[in-house]
Amino acid sequence: MADPEIATEKMTDQQREHYRQLLADAQRIQGVSLWQDAWRRLRRRRASMLSLYFLIALAVLAFLTPALPLQSPLDKDLDNRRGMSPNLQAYRMGQRKDLKFTDNSLAAEVKQVNASVATLRQERADATDPAAREALDAKIEQLETTAHPFSQMWNQLDPLAWQLTRLRVAIFGDWAVPSLCGTDDLGRDMLARLFWGARVSLVVGVVATIVSLLIGVSYGATSGYFGGRVDAVMMRIVDVLYSVPFIFVVIFLMTFLSEESIAASLKSFGIDQITIFYIVIGAIYWLTMSRVVRGQVLSLKHEQFVDAARTVGASQRRIIFRHLVPNVLGIVIVYLTLTIPAVMLFEAFLSFLGLGVSPPDVSWGLLVNDGVQAITPLKSRWWLVVFPGSALAGTLFALNFLGDGLRDALDPRMKNQS
Repeated sequence: MADPEIATEKMTDQQREHYRQLLADAQRIQGVSLWQDAWRRLRRRRASMLSLYFLIALAVLAFLTPALPLQSPLDKDLDNRRGMSPNLQAYRMGQRKDLKFTDNSLAAEVKQVNASVATLRQERADATDPAAREALDAKIEQLETTAHPFSQMWNQLDPLAWQLTRLRVAIFGDWAVPSLCGTDDLGRDMLARLFWGARVSLVVGVVATIVSLLIGVSYGATSGYFGGRVDAVMMRIVDVLYSVPFIFVVIFLMTFLSEESIAASLKSFGIDQITIFYIVIGAIYWLTMSRVVRGQVLSLKHEQFVDAARTVGASQRRIIFRHLVPNVLGIVIVYLTLTIPAVMLFEAFLSFLGLGVSPPDVSWGLLVNDGVQAITPLKSRWWLVVFPGSALAGTLFALNFLGDGLRDALDPRMKNQS
């Protein structure tokens, strides 16, 4: 073998400069991971990035909806605001006289209720009779729940939404955004119903997709890893389930579980209809996910990192969920972005049939259904269909554009390509 020093001495100055330049170039080049390269290529896709920003803004606004200065999505004004077209007419919360709020003001009514609760708490603190205390506790609970003005203007606010609504009243008082999207046949503001419907539609899409993710990834990864007869049996089960018309299954389950006695039994366990709705939809969308994950695991289970895990004594469960599943996350993320719009569309379809989200809850599909029913040959209230339909279509397009961008960005064959 030649001595490196002798070989270096025999080099010309031009060769030394050439190798020195190659070394400098190599030091400047920094390797990037698949995720870094994917993010770099995703940023170059304008449609995907605009879709990502739109979805982030939509999610933030949906989360903060209780704190926004919107009108009540439930308050009905049949006398003065029924079927109004989009307008800029000023609106004050609590202005409808039938509500019987103090000074026709939501903020004034909330202030009075808070003062009454404070007075009752002081009386309870001074009371010595247990029966009197119990009666005062019942009055306080009633004022803070069913008799509270928030319960008349909004439907079953959770603790976080309740606090955000209090913040909304503290900041904006009675002022509310005008009916920029008009009102429906019952005089309810469409803009407020769109925002509150976004909360339900997005949660349905995300929660149902997560349910399908948990079932599909676990099932597909297990089938692909074990292979052989286990894989054959598990995939034949998937084939059988594929042949079942799930729309009829969902319709049957939702109708069956909505029966009064069954619904009451489930509610005693804290399970309401909308929770069942999430689970049922998610439970039927895992089949394709399982096939996709199985195919990826079949191509990865003979790789060296799996053999290394077996060598060090890793259990089969650890190999599947600690080593194989993380390596298929790219394709799983892409499929998730394509599953969410499918789930949202399915929810809209079921709500359109009257089998999905039920009033007083509101979703985009329910709004479209209400709008279609309100349109007759004698009247054309276009805003009842255009605005919820546009919101649903825009979200579905954004999710699909983002999914297409992620599919190309996370393709390993396109790594380090522009």
